[in-house]
Amino acid sequence: MRDERVPVTLLTGFLGAGKTTLLNHLIRDPEAGRIAVVMNELGEVGLDHDLIEEATEETILMQSGCLCCSIRGDLGKTLSSLIARRMRNELDFDRVVIETTGIADPGPIMHTLVVDGIIAPHYRTDGVVTVVDTATGQRTLDAQFEAVSQIAMADLIVFSKTDLVTERELSRFKERVSAINTTATQIQADRGRVPVGVLFGLSAMRPDVASKEIDSWLGLEQQTPDPLAGISGLLGLEPVKQAKSSLSFSVTGGALHHDSRIGSASIEVEEAIPASVFDFWLDTLIALKGPDILRIKGIAHVEDIEWPFVFHGVQHIFDTPVPLKSWTGNDRTSRIVVIARDMDKSDIQASLDMLRMRPGEVDAHIDGMMGQASETVD
Repeated sequence: MRDERVPVTLLTGFLGAGKTTLLNHLIRDPEAGRIAVVMNELGEVGLDHDLIEEATEETILMQSGCLCCSIRGDLGKTLSSLIARRMRNELDFDRVVIETTGIADPGPIMHTLVVDGIIAPHYRTDGVVTVVDTATGQRTLDAQFEAVSQIAMADLIVFSKTDLVTERELSRFKERVSAINTTATQIQADRGRVPVGVLFGLSAMRPDVASKEIDSWLGLEQQTPDPLAGISGLLGLEPVKQAKSSLSFSVTGGALHHDSRIGSASIEVEEAIPASVFDFWLDTLIALKGPDILRIKGIAHVEDIEWPFVFHGVQHIFDTPVPLKSWTGNDRTSRIVVIARDMDKSDIQASLDMLRMRPGEVDAHIDGMMGQASETVD
């Protein structure tokens, strides 16, 4: 089974982080394939004009076969136009990269890809790539909560301008970024260049996904640096340290006000979860904390279902769960990650612990909640 929808990568990062530099290298690289790059205004982007083959008001065709287009009206209309022209064989592209504005929250774009009835059948989210400016990153995170959110929602974090800081400064900044997002893979750019392969295939929301890819998506394995990466002048993947416990919580110290608003938690449940328990946990979390849920992602083994499924959501909007019908092995462990803002540690722990309940315990829990609500009204 394969998902034939066009994969979409969200490229985000605060103002001046280096997104455009990365894009110029991307559309120049023949290994990237045919890419449709969507951005707010073509005029704002410093594209290398030596690579341009043809330009119109809405679209720039590149010699590499890639194309760039500006958002006309809203993103939904732009993506609809692209897919219609592709179906008419007027354009040819294999994937889409959407460059957000420097202060944009990726959440609304991910919502559009899921809920828009016209474009959802044709596109799927492939991952969120966040570029962070190592030279000014500390100050940006201190001043701008949007920059913290962009890091928190990332599947891949690209550190730019690392040549402008010392090794100690770089190490301290990476520690801060890792505290904000414990699950994202990290990589350093070399003057805007990164290995093309690491930008794509970040999401595990595919029927043919492998177990190792799911672990990487959930941040449950350490990435091994490529020993040959230095030969090409590119730096390999950075290992991200993960907690070994079945329930972990990570949040930075109160001195960094914006950072302290972001928390991430993960849980592993070794036995299959009753369907009623899973539904109750998810419904309750969304109802109480929906606007503050930056991302929920995981693999779930549910009782009486032959195969597991992977799921992913932003706030109260969820992609259609993907059943892994080709899953093999006896491992029935569910692994779930929650990334949220403004949630107390005890709240997020209590929420995840619901997944260990049995159906009878859920009924008792609901009765207790109803009793507390009744006493409050009285």
